[in-house]
Amino acid sequence: MSDVIAPVLGELDRWLLAEGTHRDAYKKLGAHPRVMDGRAGTAFAVWAPNARRVAVVGDFNGWNDASHPLVCFGKPGVWEGFVEGASKGQRYKLAIDGPGGERLPLKADPFAFRQEAAPNTASVIAGLTPHAWHDAEWMRVRGGKQRYDAPVSIYEVHLGSWRRHEDGSFLTYREAGKRLAEYVTDLGFSHVELLPINEHPFYASWGYQPLGLFAPTSRYGEPDDFKAFVGELHAAGVGVLIDWVPAHFPADEHGLAQFDGTHLYEHADPRRGRHPDWGTLVYNYGRTEVQNFLISNALFWLDEFHLDGLRVDAVASMLYLDYSRRAGEWLPNRYGGRENLEAVAFLRRLNEVVYEHFPDVVMIAEESTAWPAVSRPTSAGGLGFGFKWNMGWMHDTRAYLGFPIPARPERHDQITFSMIYQNSENYVLPLSHDEVVHGKRSLLWSMAGTRDEQFANLRLWFAWQWIHAGKKLLFMGGEFAQDHEWSHDGELAWNLVQYPQHRGVQDLVRDLNRLYRDVPALYELDVEPQGFQWIDSQDRTNSVLAVLRQGKDARAVAVGVFNFSGLVRRGYRVGVPFAGRWREVLNTDASRYGGRNEGNLGGATAEPVAAHHMTDSLSLTLPALGAVVFVPEPAGDSTVRAADSTGGVSREFSG
Repeated sequence: MSDVIAPVLGELDRWLLAEGTHRDAYKKLGAHPRVMDGRAGTAFAVWAPNARRVAVVGDFNGWNDASHPLVCFGKPGVWEGFVEGASKGQRYKLAIDGPGGERLPLKADPFAFRQEAAPNTASVIAGLTPHAWHDAEWMRVRGGKQRYDAPVSIYEVHLGSWRRHEDGSFLTYREAGKRLAEYVTDLGFSHVELLPINEHPFYASWGYQPLGLFAPTSRYGEPDDFKAFVGELHAAGVGVLIDWVPAHFPADEHGLAQFDGTHLYEHADPRRGRHPDWGTLVYNYGRTEVQNFLISNALFWLDEFHLDGLRVDAVASMLYLDYSRRAGEWLPNRYGGRENLEAVAFLRRLNEVVYEHFPDVVMIAEESTAWPAVSRPTSAGGLGFGFKWNMGWMHDTRAYLGFPIPARPERHDQITFSMIYQNSENYVLPLSHDEVVHGKRSLLWSMAGTRDEQFANLRLWFAWQWIHAGKKLLFMGGEFAQDHEWSHDGELAWNLVQYPQHRGVQDLVRDLNRLYRDVPALYELDVEPQGFQWIDSQDRTNSVLAVLRQGKDARAVAVGVFNFSGLVRRGYRVGVPFAGRWREVLNTDASRYGGRNEGNLGGATAEPVAAHHMTDSLSLTLPALGAVVFVPEPAGDSTVRAADSTGGVSREFSG
């Protein structure tokens, strides 16, 4: 038997781990190359309180579980030891005997910073290596770029299928970083959001069934390569968010399931510990060590990788004990209710700790129910998130725009319903990956009408998203109207951009982002009631909506008019708050977007004709299935050009 030096943790580390308040747990647990007593090797530490024996096996000992047993020093049940000669790049696993002495399947390290490429499952010694960051300026200003009053526009990306090499192989993190930074900068997005980047054994889960929570997936490179990816985006002035999954984990035998022979990470009762929809296991949020594991992981990504925020996946499944469960398949809480009180406490604690350590990041909840105050401070009884996805807006608008065009008046309330609850949360308006899979069809093909009408409807939908109150999110491929469902098995259909209608949608998204960034009325008061006001929400006969967006300055306003019918409306009168000339700064029917050029020749002059409770009004031409947006002259401190001769947006914008 080889010598093992132990202990490798200090008493304070053990105390904090037992208490569940060790924010830097990842710096102590796992595998860390170092020199001890003059010997080079690796320190190993793993939490397995109910194990009878734990040994580390790997390339350094011929995978012999008798060579390097670890030592447990009592509470909190961490097994630790230093193995001379174990070095960076070598594979390893943990050999664990359960409480009855039974030998468990070899386990991957929950705190490993690298994992073998799938389908192999070993952990890889990596350690925390310094990275030469060059993003100090971005880190200094990023807080102001993701506040409630900032123009936040997010491009959602699955790295494995955004672009690929000609032979079908994946881009590396470094390759993707350079190309993605250039692309999103050109289109004007402020942020990129990655589908989960944690190591996941099943590629087709898109990362939503992660097992290596501390390891960027090896499919695209090593941890330092992912840091370089983030650095490329930051150098381009683009924020990087990742989807983060604390709701559940897969039951693969090499993972967390019955890690030490007991239900250590997962809830023991399957009525709380197993997801019926996904066949995955649910974390035991009532256990302080499990909470600490997850919170430490969140801090790890924000600290080590300079990420600008986390979008927390499947929050609704965490909040409700009866989520996707029938009567008799779930256990009520101690008060007899359906709320998962332990999960609520965890989410509040998570957000408090994250914002305490990183006040300039953003925490976003994917929460699909009417749970109150998701994006309100914990001090006010909320869950403490910065923003919440508006899933209702996404589903309602998609259903409305897929309904036959002549019959839309009977569905009019569906397109206006979101404003009834708009000010209850700080919202992100998502058109996410969930909307282009599992038989839902692409965004384009889910639109009603002929081929031309589908394109017009999609352009109208994007304009409604960008002018509506709330931050923006669009899944990759939507920006050029990909015409088939997204598949993770290949890259996007980039060949479509050569066709005018598809390229027109891409041009529109670019111009929407530019308009959004340059017109403060479209973002400054997003979360305030005065930031979005109806001019007219009741014209169901014509299927027309008119809205007023207000900025912090009294004259910082924008008027958007949306014609969801298939008919051109001429002489349509819309009340406006100011007399004088109004510039048409967007027209989705512009020919360069693929439209028919119905519009207002760059602007209109308000007349002293009362309409919509205002003394002045514009007489407008509304293109069929089109949106037009106007700002008053002069447009505050920004130079916002009038629509060009084709009715689109001028390319000359300056903030």
